[in-house]
Formats: sequence, structure tokens, C-alpha cells
Amino acid sequence: MSNQTVSPGALLAGRYRIAELLAEIDGARVWRAVDEVLSRAVVVDVLPVGDPRTNQLFDAARRAAAAADPRFLRVLDCDMHEGVTYCVREWAGGRPLERMLTAGPLTGQQAGWLAREVSEALENLHRTGHSHGSISPSTVVVTDAGAIKVVGLATEAALRSTGPGSPEEDVRALGELLYASLTGRWPGPAPAWGLQPAPVEHGRLLSPRQVRAGVPRSLDDISDRLLGDPPRHHSVPITSAAGLSAALSGVIGSSHEPPSQMDETVAVARQNGSVDDATQVAPAIQAPPALDPTPQIPEYQQSAYAENNGRTPAQPAYATAAETQPVRRQTPPPQNGGRRKPPPDEPKQRGSWGGRILILLAILALLSVVAMAQFLVKGAINKDQGNDSKTNAPPPATSAPPAASGAPAKIVGAKDFDPPPDGSGSEHPEDVPNTYDGKLSTTWTTQSYKRKPELGGTKDGVGIIYDLGALTDVSKVTVSLVGDDTSLSLMIPKADPSVSAPAADGWKAVATLKDQGAQAVLTPAAPVKTRYVLVWLTKLPKADGGFRGEIAEVAVQK
Repeated sequence: MSNQTVSPGALLAGRYRIAELLAEIDGARVWRAVDEVLSRAVVVDVLPVGDPRTNQLFDAARRAAAAADPRFLRVLDCDMHEGVTYCVREWAGGRPLERMLTAGPLTGQQAGWLAREVSEALENLHRTGHSHGSISPSTVVVTDAGAIKVVGLATEAALRSTGPGSPEEDVRALGELLYASLTGRWPGPAPAWGLQPAPVEHGRLLSPRQVRAGVPRSLDDISDRLLGDPPRHHSVPITSAAGLSAALSGVIGSSHEPPSQMDETVAVARQNGSVDDATQVAPAIQAPPALDPTPQIPEYQQSAYAENNGRTPAQPAYATAAETQPVRRQTPPPQNGGRRKPPPDEPKQRGSWGGRILILLAILALLSVVAMAQFLVKGAINKDQGNDSKTNAPPPATSAPPAASGAPAKIVGAKDFDPPPDGSGSEHPEDVPNTYDGKLSTTWTTQSYKRKPELGGTKDGVGIIYDLGALTDVSKVTVSLVGDDTSLSLMIPKADPSVSAPAADGWKAVATLKDQGAQAVLTPAAPVKTRYVLVWLTKLPKADGGFRGEIAEVAVQK
């Protein structure tokens, strides 16, 4: 089998039914296929016999398979069959940022949220010493479910023969992505990803606020600290994904829920003041939605392997005998600066000032009558109550729930939690410190259970209690897991949040997730104040002929 004989309808390696040619780059072909063993859609990169990139692709696939963050699409298989090298990756429906930007720039809240999600994924990746190597608007996807997925971890760079890259290059590329999302222009000397180049003055890139009215000052400053050489106003450059995540969390918060339309973004900004002037977004620019409401075949696999200029995605070729040659994408029409011209016959709204004044006077008169009535009723009540009014003070106002700060909370201690009568009282206590030592390579495991993933049906759960040292506002807890299909809950003491409860019924769940993979983010509906948090496992993944839970790292965020 050669690269030329891999065509729609062919069965690759006895498992992957080739369906549709998505893209072609330097002799490598990217196909949509169906894994007939697991009955799911996948993406298959295919290299011809003797391609010099074979060893690079194998090495990249091994590095990508070790990534634990769920925002990276996983590599599922990589092998050779009849001389052809193939690499199988996850498929997820959604829209690439490249396509979203053809409709215009994003709002400040949308752009900041998207960049923060990618930076958090890169932060976890860079801790392992690896990098993505090819971050761009075509490799960042908003799925149909509203999540961020990053395509082509390591493998994209291998196919393009650009080298593995570095964490610093990833952060620089993410700065370009943030700039493009805020302005709809590409921060480079030539058009790229369907965007015109951003303007330059005296050899220096203009800031996003100089290019597009209404860009929040805080995001403008972050963009300049990423791309400015040097940054303006003697600001400190941002050179790491961790620094970028912290800066963006301080501006747009730490929620993983995607923002939607412009009015919702403005309402959030007015309420918490996190985006300083988001209300000044130019009204003539129509912001794209965070998700594509129309179900369609995902396009990010097409654009992820296309060149910056003259990209060549393919048209569908499912179940056809002949191969379909990629079709050159047309250049998007000019946006006219993103402004909509009203039709010449659109009527202008007119109003009567006299009518408005009469309505206003009527409202004022009604308010006066209501105020007078309240005054008379209140006086009569006070007269009847006499001195009793001194003792019947109004109840104190209920304080608002604490706001999330996004800062990490320090874990000062932890212990395993397997309470009797169902539990044995001990679940590998010597390994508990491994879950907050900052290393994904060290883990804590539960005992092995037989018959059922729900701890063999012998108990409700097992977990670890973390001590934060003092009452702390907790907005989310991130748990790095090993294995698939783990169900878990975040729990706090029912009675006194400053005292750890000794029995399982002394805890209450504030967040629950089911069937999680590499990473679970437990987020209460509102931040909770507690000293102790319990990560409680209720369903365990398969392991060594039974079921066993495994936690690599736990991080608590204020």
C-alpha cells in the first residue's frame, strides 16, 4: 500500500476505513476515517513510503500521547502498514479560530477567554519540558460543546518539518493569536490565515487599541507585553504560559464557561469591573458567536495543514472511488473595516419631545403619590409600636458570596479518607503527598476493586482530604487523573468548614463530574469558604484486571 493507494473506501491497517481527504501538505495526506473497532470518527495523517519525516512523526506522536491536558486532541495510534506511516488522532466537531475570524474580531471577553484556555493547556504541557510547536488560528478550535481543543500537538510541526519548537515560541504564537482575535488583523508583515497584516508605525506594531476601537486596556497591555519589543511604558514582558494564564485570569476571571454574545460580555464587565472598558466595543462590528450553532462537518482538520497563503482544503469525498484533489479556498471578501452600511431606504426613527415630556411628568407625579403614601403608613406603624421599634431591628443584610480571585491556594497537608464502617480506614497514606508535590510523574492510587467500577459495590467512595491551613475562598479544584472514566466530587464539611468531618455523611458535595479522563476541573456554582476540601472518587477506571483510581496532582484555586 502506498500513499497514492490510500483512498476513500480503503481499509488501513485492517481497522481504519478511509472516508474523506481533508488536506495535503508536502506529500503527506490528512484523512477523515472511521475506526471500525470502536465505531468512532478519527483523523489519520499518512506519509508515503520512505518519507524522511517518518521518524519525526513517530517521535512527535510519542510526545503528544504523554500530554495529560484534555484540551489537546489525543494521539490514539501511530504505526507503519505496508510501508505507509500513519498517525491516528481524535476527531472533534467544531470551528477553528481561523474561520471564526473571517466574520470579524472577537469581543474582549471572548478573546481573553480563548487565549487563557490555550495558555492553561500550554502551561501544563511546558511543565513536562515539551512544546506544541505550531500554535496558530488553524490549530485552535471551539467545539460544538463549547470547549477549546488544540489540534496537532507536536505532530503538526513534524509534518511541516519546522522542528519541535520551544515554550517561548509557543507563547509568542499565542500572543499573535490574541492580537488577531482582538483586531481581526495579523501581527506580521504579510497576510496570513485569511487576515490582512496589522499596521506598523515607525517600524513598530500598533497596539490592538490603536487598530480597533473598544479593545479593553487590560488586554491591550497583555498583548503588548507578549509582542512588544520592548513593551511600552517599561512593562515587564510575558514570556511564559504560566505568566500569561495568571495575567488573563486577573482580567477575565477563571470560569471555563465560554462567553457568548456582546451584550452578555458587556454585562459581566460592568458587574465585576474585570474588563475595564469593554463597553466601548464598536457597535458596528458583529462579533462571531462562541460556538457554531449549525451542525456541520468540522473544518479545523482542513485548515490545520494548509499554508498561510493559498491554503487548500479538500471537498468531501466519502465513499467515492476516485481521490478528490484539494480545492483552493477563495479569499474572503473585504470586510470594509467591519462596518455595516445601512440600506438607503432604511427609515430613521423619530420621536416627539412633547409626548416624552408628558410621559415623564406623569411618572414623576405617580412616584410622588407612592412616596407620600409610604410616609403616612410608616408614621402610623411607628406610632403603634412605640418603644418596641428599638428592639425590633431589621435583620442584617446577607453578604454576597465571595468572588473568585484566580490565585492558587496553598495545601499545607492532606490525608487519605476511607471511613468505616464500609472503608478500611487506610488507602495508601504514604503516597498522598505525591498529589500536591507539583509533579505529574508521582501519583497516589486507591486499592484495587473487583466486579464493579463503583469500588466493587462495597462502599460509596474513597478520597483525599486537603488542609488549606485556614478558611479559604475556593473557586475550583483541578484534579489530574490517570486512566479514563473516573467519577468524582468536590466536598466540604457540612457543619463547620474549619473542622474536618470524620465520617462520610459529614461532608456535602459542591461539584460533581462523571466519566472524566486526564483532567477534571471541579467548579462550585459559587466560591465556597472552607479550610478542608475532599476529593471523593465514586467510580474508578479499569486497571490490571480490576478497577483502581489514580491521582497525579491536585491544585486548589481561590
